[in-house]
Amino acid sequence: MFLRELRRKAIIGLVMMVISAGTAIAQKKIQNAPWFFIQLSDPQFGMFDCNDSFEKETILYEKAVSKINNLKPDFVIITGDFIHDQNSILQINEFKRITAKINSNIPIYYSPGNHDIGQFPDKASLKKYKRNFGGDKFSFKHKGSSFIGFNTSLIKAQLELLEQKQYKWLTKKLRKNLKAQHIIMFCHYPFFNKTVDEPTAYTNIDLDSRKKYLELFSTRKVDVVFSGHYHDNSISSYGKMQLVTTSALGKPLGKAPSGIRIVKVYSDRIEHEYFGLDQLPESVNFK
Repeated sequence: MFLRELRRKAIIGLVMMVISAGTAIAQKKIQNAPWFFIQLSDPQFGMFDCNDSFEKETILYEKAVSKINNLKPDFVIITGDFIHDQNSILQINEFKRITAKINSNIPIYYSPGNHDIGQFPDKASLKKYKRNFGGDKFSFKHKGSSFIGFNTSLIKAQLELLEQKQYKWLTKKLRKNLKAQHIIMFCHYPFFNKTVDEPTAYTNIDLDSRKKYLELFSTRKVDVVFSGHYHDNSISSYGKMQLVTTSALGKPLGKAPSGIRIVKVYSDRIEHEYFGLDQLPESVNFK
Protein backbone atom coordinates (compact mmCIF):
# COMPACT_ATOMS: atom_id res chain seq x y z
CA MET A 1 0.00 0.00 0.00
CA PHE A 2 2.83 2.36 0.90
CA LEU A 3 4.70 1.61 -2.35
CA ARG A 4 1.55 2.10 -4.39
CA GLU A 5 0.97 5.52 -2.83
CA LEU A 6 4.62 6.43 -3.35
CA ARG A 7 4.39 5.50 -7.05
CA ARG A 8 1.17 7.49 -7.41
CA LYS A 9 2.80 10.60 -5.95
CA ALA A 10 5.86 10.12 -8.14
CA ILE A 11 3.69 9.89 -11.27
CA ILE A 12 1.74 13.00 -10.27
CA GLY A 13 4.99 14.86 -9.63
CA LEU A 14 6.35 13.82 -13.03
CA VAL A 15 3.15 14.91 -14.78
CA MET A 16 3.30 18.31 -13.04
CA MET A 17 6.93 18.73 -14.10
CA VAL A 18 6.03 17.99 -17.73
CA ILE A 19 3.10 20.42 -17.60
CA SER A 20 5.28 23.09 -16.01
CA ALA A 21 8.01 22.62 -18.63
CA GLY A 22 5.45 22.77 -21.42
CA THR A 23 3.97 25.95 -19.99
CA ALA A 24 7.41 27.57 -19.75
CA ILE A 25 8.19 26.65 -23.37
CA ALA A 26 4.83 28.01 -24.52
CA GLN A 27 5.39 31.26 -22.62
CA LYS A 28 8.84 31.63 -24.15
CA LYS A 29 7.42 31.11 -27.63
CA ILE A 30 4.77 33.77 -26.99
CA GLN A 31 7.41 36.19 -25.69
CA ASN A 32 9.63 35.63 -28.73
CA ALA A 33 6.80 35.86 -31.27
CA PRO A 34 6.81 39.21 -33.13
CA TRP A 35 4.07 41.68 -32.38
CA PHE A 36 3.34 45.38 -32.97
CA PHE A 37 2.04 48.58 -31.47
CA ILE A 38 1.10 51.97 -32.92
CA GLN A 39 2.52 55.39 -32.12
CA LEU A 40 0.64 58.48 -33.19
CA SER A 41 1.48 62.07 -32.40
CA ASP A 42 0.09 65.59 -32.60
CA PRO A 43 -3.55 65.13 -33.59
CA GLN A 44 -3.67 68.73 -32.29
CA PHE A 45 -7.34 69.57 -32.54
CA GLY A 46 -7.70 73.21 -33.68
CA MET A 47 -4.35 73.69 -35.42
CA PHE A 48 -5.58 73.65 -39.03
CA ASP A 49 -7.90 76.61 -38.52
CA CYS A 50 -6.06 78.42 -35.71
CA ASN A 51 -8.60 77.32 -33.06
CA ASP A 52 -11.64 78.53 -35.04
CA SER A 53 -12.72 74.92 -35.63
CA PHE A 54 -11.41 71.35 -35.54
CA GLU A 55 -13.42 69.64 -38.28
CA LYS A 56 -10.32 68.61 -40.24
CA GLU A 57 -8.72 67.07 -37.16
CA THR A 58 -11.95 65.21 -36.39
CA ILE A 59 -11.98 63.63 -39.86
CA LEU A 60 -8.34 62.57 -39.61
CA TYR A 61 -8.57 61.17 -36.09
CA GLU A 62 -11.79 59.23 -36.75
CA LYS A 63 -10.15 57.73 -39.82
CA ALA A 64 -7.08 56.81 -37.78
CA VAL A 65 -9.18 55.20 -35.05
CA SER A 66 -11.03 53.10 -37.64
CA LYS A 67 -7.66 51.91 -39.04
CA ILE A 68 -6.35 51.16 -35.55
CA ASN A 69 -9.38 49.05 -34.67
CA ASN A 70 -8.97 47.13 -37.90
CA LEU A 71 -5.25 46.47 -37.36
CA LYS A 72 -5.64 45.48 -33.67
CA PRO A 73 -2.25 46.54 -32.23
CA ASP A 74 -1.20 45.38 -28.76
CA PHE A 75 -1.50 49.00 -27.62
CA VAL A 76 -1.42 52.63 -28.82
CA ILE A 77 0.84 55.42 -27.56
CA ILE A 78 0.06 59.08 -28.26
CA THR A 79 3.09 61.34 -27.90
CA GLY A 80 1.54 64.67 -27.13
CA ASP A 81 -0.27 67.71 -28.48
CA PHE A 82 -3.70 66.19 -28.42
CA ILE A 83 -5.12 69.71 -28.72
CA HIS A 84 -3.95 73.12 -29.94
CA ASP A 85 -5.40 75.24 -27.13
CA GLN A 86 -4.89 73.79 -23.67
CA ASN A 87 -7.83 75.83 -22.34
CA SER A 88 -10.36 74.72 -24.96
CA ILE A 89 -12.90 72.39 -23.37
CA LEU A 90 -14.39 71.74 -26.82
CA GLN A 91 -11.05 70.54 -28.22
CA ILE A 92 -10.38 68.37 -25.17
CA ASN A 93 -13.84 66.81 -25.30
CA GLU A 94 -13.60 66.10 -29.03
CA PHE A 95 -10.21 64.43 -28.63
CA LYS A 96 -11.53 62.33 -25.75
CA ARG A 97 -14.74 61.45 -27.60
CA ILE A 98 -12.91 60.01 -30.59
CA THR A 99 -10.21 58.34 -28.49
CA ALA A 100 -12.98 56.49 -26.65
CA LYS A 101 -13.87 54.81 -29.96
CA ILE A 102 -10.63 52.83 -29.90
CA ASN A 103 -11.49 49.22 -29.06
CA SER A 104 -11.52 48.80 -25.29
CA ASN A 105 -9.21 45.79 -25.64
CA ILE A 106 -6.45 48.09 -26.95
CA PRO A 107 -4.70 49.99 -24.12
CA ILE A 108 -3.82 53.66 -24.72
CA TYR A 109 -0.91 55.53 -23.15
CA TYR A 110 -0.26 59.28 -23.26
CA SER A 111 2.81 61.53 -23.10
CA PRO A 112 1.95 65.23 -22.77
CA GLY A 113 2.92 67.88 -25.30
CA ASN A 114 3.52 71.59 -24.88
CA HIS A 115 0.05 72.41 -26.24
CA ASP A 116 -1.52 70.12 -23.63
CA ILE A 117 0.17 71.63 -20.56
CA GLY A 118 1.67 74.91 -21.82
CA GLN A 119 5.15 76.04 -22.80
CA PHE A 120 5.88 76.56 -19.12
CA PRO A 121 3.80 74.01 -17.21
CA ASP A 122 2.76 74.81 -13.66
CA LYS A 123 0.89 72.97 -10.92
CA ALA A 124 -2.47 74.10 -12.28
CA SER A 125 -1.84 73.00 -15.89
CA LEU A 126 -0.36 69.67 -14.76
CA LYS A 127 -3.32 69.07 -12.45
CA LYS A 128 -5.74 69.81 -15.28
CA TYR A 129 -3.85 67.51 -17.64
CA LYS A 130 -3.86 64.66 -15.11
CA ARG A 131 -7.58 65.14 -14.53
CA ASN A 132 -8.27 64.79 -18.26
CA PHE A 133 -5.67 62.24 -19.38
CA GLY A 134 -4.09 60.61 -16.34
CA GLY A 135 -0.43 60.81 -15.28
CA ASP A 136 2.21 62.70 -17.25
CA LYS A 137 4.47 59.63 -17.33
CA PHE A 138 4.04 55.86 -17.47
CA SER A 139 5.99 52.63 -17.20
CA PHE A 140 4.90 49.10 -18.01
CA LYS A 141 6.21 45.76 -19.25
CA HIS A 142 4.79 43.82 -22.16
CA LYS A 143 5.99 40.50 -23.61
CA GLY A 144 9.45 40.83 -22.11
CA SER A 145 10.08 44.46 -23.08
CA SER A 146 9.89 47.65 -21.03
CA PHE A 147 8.02 50.81 -22.11
CA ILE A 148 8.51 54.19 -20.45
CA GLY A 149 6.83 57.51 -21.23
CA PHE A 150 7.87 60.80 -19.70
CA ASN A 151 7.22 64.56 -19.79
CA THR A 152 9.77 66.45 -21.92
CA SER A 153 7.95 69.75 -21.37
CA LEU A 154 9.44 69.79 -17.86
CA ILE A 155 12.90 69.48 -19.42
CA LYS A 156 12.27 72.00 -22.19
CA ALA A 157 10.94 74.61 -19.76
CA GLN A 158 13.85 73.93 -17.37
CA LEU A 159 11.56 73.53 -14.37
CA GLU A 160 14.32 72.45 -12.03
CA LEU A 161 12.45 70.77 -9.16
CA LEU A 162 9.94 68.92 -11.36
CA GLU A 163 12.65 67.99 -13.87
CA GLN A 164 14.96 66.59 -11.17
CA LYS A 165 12.13 64.57 -9.66
CA GLN A 166 11.31 63.08 -13.05
CA TYR A 167 15.00 62.39 -13.77
CA LYS A 168 15.26 60.36 -10.54
CA TRP A 169 12.10 58.48 -11.50
CA LEU A 170 13.52 57.68 -14.94
CA THR A 171 16.84 56.57 -13.47
CA LYS A 172 15.05 54.22 -11.09
CA LYS A 173 12.81 52.77 -13.81
CA LEU A 174 15.72 52.21 -16.19
CA ARG A 175 17.81 50.54 -13.50
CA LYS A 176 14.97 48.12 -12.75
CA ASN A 177 14.59 47.17 -16.42
CA LEU A 178 18.17 46.38 -17.42
CA LYS A 179 17.23 42.74 -18.13
CA ALA A 180 14.29 43.62 -20.38
CA GLN A 181 14.36 42.28 -23.92
CA HIS A 182 14.02 45.86 -25.20
CA ILE A 183 13.70 49.26 -23.54
CA ILE A 184 11.55 51.65 -25.55
CA MET A 185 10.80 55.22 -24.50
CA PHE A 186 8.26 57.86 -25.50
CA CYS A 187 8.07 61.64 -25.16
CA HIS A 188 6.87 64.71 -27.03
CA TYR A 189 9.93 66.87 -27.75
CA PRO A 190 12.72 65.26 -29.80
CA PHE A 191 16.10 65.59 -28.11
CA PHE A 192 17.46 66.55 -31.53
CA ASN A 193 16.30 66.25 -35.13
CA LYS A 194 19.37 65.89 -37.34
CA THR A 195 22.62 66.06 -35.38
CA VAL A 196 23.30 65.63 -31.68
CA ASP A 197 25.15 68.96 -31.50
CA GLU A 198 22.56 71.05 -33.38
CA PRO A 199 21.72 74.39 -31.71
CA THR A 200 18.90 74.63 -29.21
CA ALA A 201 15.61 75.44 -30.97
CA TYR A 202 11.85 75.29 -30.56
CA THR A 203 11.92 71.79 -32.04
CA ASN A 204 14.48 70.19 -29.70
CA ILE A 205 15.82 70.00 -26.14
CA ASP A 206 18.59 72.37 -24.99
CA LEU A 207 22.17 71.09 -25.39
CA ASP A 208 23.02 70.55 -21.71
CA SER A 209 19.83 68.64 -20.94
CA ARG A 210 20.15 66.76 -24.22
CA LYS A 211 23.57 65.43 -23.24
CA LYS A 212 22.43 64.56 -19.72
CA TYR A 213 19.46 62.47 -20.84
CA LEU A 214 21.05 60.84 -23.87
CA GLU A 215 23.96 59.65 -21.78
CA LEU A 216 21.57 58.21 -19.20
CA PHE A 217 19.55 56.42 -21.86
CA SER A 218 22.64 55.13 -23.65
CA THR A 219 24.18 53.84 -20.42
CA ARG A 220 20.96 52.02 -19.54
CA LYS A 221 20.83 50.46 -23.02
CA VAL A 222 17.65 52.10 -24.29
CA ASP A 223 16.87 50.80 -27.77
CA VAL A 224 14.61 53.53 -29.17
CA VAL A 225 13.17 56.89 -28.11
CA PHE A 226 9.98 57.82 -30.00
CA SER A 227 8.83 61.45 -30.03
CA GLY A 228 6.62 63.89 -31.96
CA HIS A 229 6.28 67.71 -31.95
CA TYR A 230 8.19 68.24 -35.22
CA HIS A 231 5.17 67.59 -37.49
CA ASP A 232 7.48 65.72 -39.84
CA ASN A 233 9.51 62.51 -39.73
CA SER A 234 13.13 62.35 -38.63
CA ILE A 235 15.33 59.39 -37.72
CA SER A 236 18.73 59.71 -36.08
CA SER A 237 20.91 57.85 -33.60
CA TYR A 238 23.08 58.28 -30.54
CA GLY A 239 25.48 55.38 -30.22
CA LYS A 240 23.38 52.22 -30.55
CA MET A 241 20.19 54.03 -29.60
CA GLN A 242 17.77 55.18 -32.26
CA LEU A 243 15.79 58.42 -31.97
CA VAL A 244 12.60 58.46 -34.02
CA THR A 245 10.51 61.59 -34.52
CA THR A 246 7.04 60.78 -35.83
CA SER A 247 5.08 63.22 -37.95
CA ALA A 248 1.64 64.56 -37.07
CA LEU A 249 -1.66 62.80 -37.34
CA GLY A 250 -3.02 66.34 -37.54
CA LYS A 251 -1.60 69.18 -39.63
CA PRO A 252 1.71 68.27 -41.34
CA LEU A 253 4.52 70.84 -41.51
CA GLY A 254 6.82 68.80 -43.73
CA LYS A 255 6.67 66.31 -46.58
CA ALA A 256 5.04 63.50 -44.60
CA PRO A 257 1.23 63.28 -44.84
CA SER A 258 -1.03 62.96 -41.82
CA GLY A 259 -0.47 59.47 -40.48
CA ILE A 260 0.72 57.05 -37.81
CA ARG A 261 3.72 54.80 -37.16
CA ILE A 262 3.57 51.00 -36.93
CA VAL A 263 6.28 49.56 -34.67
CA LYS A 264 7.10 45.85 -34.96
CA VAL A 265 8.83 44.22 -32.00
CA TYR A 266 10.93 41.10 -32.64
CA SER A 267 12.97 39.25 -30.06
CA ASP A 268 16.22 40.57 -31.56
CA ARG A 269 15.22 43.90 -33.15
CA ILE A 270 12.67 46.67 -33.53
CA GLU A 271 11.34 47.76 -36.92
CA HIS A 272 9.06 50.68 -37.65
CA GLU A 273 7.48 52.49 -40.56
CA TYR A 274 5.42 55.65 -40.90
CA PHE A 275 2.27 55.48 -43.02
CA GLY A 276 0.00 58.19 -44.30
CA LEU A 277 -3.58 57.32 -43.39
CA ASP A 278 -4.38 56.39 -46.99
CA GLN A 279 -1.31 54.16 -47.25
CA LEU A 280 -1.88 52.02 -44.16
CA PRO A 281 -1.92 48.25 -44.80
CA GLU A 282 -4.98 46.10 -44.08
CA SER A 283 -2.86 43.90 -41.78
CA VAL A 284 0.64 43.79 -40.33
CA ASN A 285 2.96 41.11 -41.68
CA PHE A 286 6.19 39.90 -40.09
CA LYS A 287 9.30 38.62 -41.83
